[in-house]
Formats: sequence, C-alpha cells, structure tokens
Amino acid sequence: MHEMSLAVGVRSIIEDAAAANGFGRVRRVILEIGELATVEVEALRFCLDVVLQDTPAAGASIVVEPIAGAGWCPVCATAAPMHARYEACPHCGSYQLDVTAGDEMRVKALDVD
Repeated sequence: MHEMSLAVGVRSIIEDAAAANGFGRVRRVILEIGELATVEVEALRFCLDVVLQDTPAAGASIVVEPIAGAGWCPVCATAAPMHARYEACPHCGSYQLDVTAGDEMRVKALDVD
C-alpha cells in the first residue's frame, strides 16, 4: 500500500513546516489529490491517522480537494477531460492521450494555531 509512504511524506512536510514556522498545532490539513493519481483516499486517511499521532497534526481534520484529470491528444491536437488513464480521446478515439493534469498530490495548506 503506497498510501502509507504518502502519509509519511505528508508527516515530514508538516514537521518541517512546524519547525520552520514555530507553530504548535495543526487543526486542518488540506490536500489536493488528482483524479489520476492512483491514491485510495480512504486508505490515505487511515494511514494519516496512524502516522500523525504524536505530531503537531495529531487529530487534525484531513480535507481532500480533488483535481480533475485532463489530457492532450497529439493526434487531433485537442485537450480532453480524463477520468482514467489509458482511456480513448473523446474527440478522435485515439489512445494516445498524454496526462496534463490530475496525476498530482500535494499539501495545499495547513490551518495552524
């Protein structure tokens, strides 16, 4: 389950931010997760509950803001929405869509005391 390694990465970001900025408690963690990022959100939430214990973010609420998937079709030179990897271009039917958005995950913001 790669969600555990993602959760550990989020914990590192939070601990580094706390050390650099001197805040004591994180009330809310806002994550952006792309539709194509292959992240199981509920598994990530579970892992975050575990790894954030004994950190400034223990008990913090986790807010996930989804990022829509998008791609570019080099065959018909058109941008297209994507809901899964390796799907056909809705304009020409080609399977050559290149992902342009929605495969990322990042910590967008921390609400702190």
